[in-house]
Amino acid sequence: MPPEPAVAVYLPEFLKLDMLHVYRQISALPTLTCHVFTHKRENAVPFPFHERRIHLLPRPRLRAWRRWVNLSLHQRPWQLFDWELRHLILELTRVEAGLLHIFFGHIAPQFRPLMRAWPHPVIVSFHGADAGIHMDKPGYRQAMQEVFELGRLMLCRSESLAEDLKALGCPPEKIRLWRTGIPLADWPFQPAPDQPEDGILRLVQVCRFMDKKGLDLTLDAFATVLRHHPKAILHLVGDGPCSTALREQAQRLGIAASVRFPGFLSQGSVRHTLYRCHLFLHPSRTSADGNREGIPNAALEAMAAGLPVIATTHGGFPEAITSGKNGLLVPENRSDLLAEAILTLLNDPAERRRLALNARHTVETQFDRDAQVRVLEGHYRSVMPISHTQQSTTAPA
Repeated sequence: MPPEPAVAVYLPEFLKLDMLHVYRQISALPTLTCHVFTHKRENAVPFPFHERRIHLLPRPRLRAWRRWVNLSLHQRPWQLFDWELRHLILELTRVEAGLLHIFFGHIAPQFRPLMRAWPHPVIVSFHGADAGIHMDKPGYRQAMQEVFELGRLMLCRSESLAEDLKALGCPPEKIRLWRTGIPLADWPFQPAPDQPEDGILRLVQVCRFMDKKGLDLTLDAFATVLRHHPKAILHLVGDGPCSTALREQAQRLGIAASVRFPGFLSQGSVRHTLYRCHLFLHPSRTSADGNREGIPNAALEAMAAGLPVIATTHGGFPEAITSGKNGLLVPENRSDLLAEAILTLLNDPAERRRLALNARHTVETQFDRDAQVRVLEGHYRSVMPISHTQQSTTAPA
């Protein structure tokens, strides 16, 4: 039988722990062979991949200097050196890749020389921050316009991101919706008991600790919750640049003894934590640098597992959560309203069950991983050269 047609994806590192959603998709393509091009291989144990399909690209010694010069002095993104371009085209040709998929949008301007020189299509994914960072700088805005012109498709994980790209000047006919799906078999529906045996109500947020995640709002709201439910516990799962500030905030609020900071956890440990909790929180907001959410995978996992989610009317959340039907939404930056929503659900076990059941149905019908992988393959095949797509379709039955 002829070999499966090949596609290539680029990620600067393969793979950061918070990029599980990317791994779930590219490792599950049923009829295409995926090659990963990256500058660094890491976290091989949680993210196993066929090693012969991981291609390490050399890092230019002047990479950091080049980035600083272009960002600080010229206010524009840097581009591939000529030798980098030649090397990448040679490697893409060697594996017979029919397209290149670049993660993520803010990285794509570096690849404009490749988009001009390589004869095959380039696709770019936008997941949130990459549709807003540096877009106030004319040099970056102009570079992104060129990405829109040269790239074949722009994949967005939410409709709100698609609208952002249109506002930046992307032709609507190049925009495709591709939601990052959840492997439902890994997240069996198991809602928490209405009344825990130990009498402790548990809340949880799982994310990278950064400003747009609204973790400071979670802590402020939890301080209010503790006045009504003094035995309650908050689990903040993850890590990141805001970690120290969050621990200090918990101390200032006098709630540190009721807040758990376990760091990044394995998927099994995250599941165990979710199944012990009663509410999932994710009060995202747009940060000062334009960073915003698509639809966070951690919230979708909680919805699949049986946890009611309280989030904000931000980014793609309203596409996954209809407030009062399968979760609750509150305005951004309103810890008082967040606390009010938390207390409402903690005091109403029947409402928690109803929201949880509806949330699971939403994930099953709109965010199933296998269905979204098929969507991704469809996008790939719609732009790949016919000679590549025919490699698998002409095989005998």
